[in-house]
Amino acid sequence: MSPTTSAMVTLPPATTPTATTLTGRTIKLVPLTPAHADELFPLVNNAHPHQTALWEWVPVGPFADLPDLRSTLAAAISSDDTLLFAILDSRPNLNTTGKAIGFISYMAISPSNLRLEIGHVIFTKPLQGTTGATEAVYLLLKHAIEDLGFRRVEWKCHSANEASMRAAIRFGFKYEGLFRQHMVVKGRNRDTVYYAILRDEWAVLKKGFEGWLDVENFDQAGVQNKKLEEFHRAAQRALGLL
Repeated sequence: MSPTTSAMVTLPPATTPTATTLTGRTIKLVPLTPAHADELFPLVNNAHPHQTALWEWVPVGPFADLPDLRSTLAAAISSDDTLLFAILDSRPNLNTTGKAIGFISYMAISPSNLRLEIGHVIFTKPLQGTTGATEAVYLLLKHAIEDLGFRRVEWKCHSANEASMRAAIRFGFKYEGLFRQHMVVKGRNRDTVYYAILRDEWAVLKKGFEGWLDVENFDQAGVQNKKLEEFHRAAQRALGLL
């Protein structure tokens, strides 16, 4: 549970995340570099409707040419409070094996407040709906809370971005409110929805993630046997929280 407003916080400041590699079963997160643009560009350019839609809710993109994508990634990488990761496909025998198929980041990093956000989430078509998309979020949550000592991980999105809101709830983030007229993105108003996971909630969510990600939860075609939400509920019941 969250402490009361007046409660003293005796935890030390969190550790600022630095470039590192986080390895999962189906994907690997590595520090994003402008060179990853070469692998990403065919998956994120504006040649096809599904690729253009990737950029509907973010301040940048779509990209008409490779140099534009490369320079945009370079600018994002240079930010003081953002750490971007390329999502590499670890599944064997695919055209995308070993290549970048998306990216994701820590952002709004505030170690003194023990708070950061998972954002800049771009899951290209080869990553959408796969185990790897969930595994990327799990790896970032685990690293932030267990290794770096953050007590709060945020997820924010446009109030019209229904896919992102569904994903936040599925991952276990809790809805906290709506920030009206929060931003202007590409000339349009953005009301921002806030979600978060607290350190105190992580032990239960971790059990759910790890149960869902286990290879035994998938058939030979890679189709899940049980949903992530079912594993989260089972972990809650086991601890008497339901």
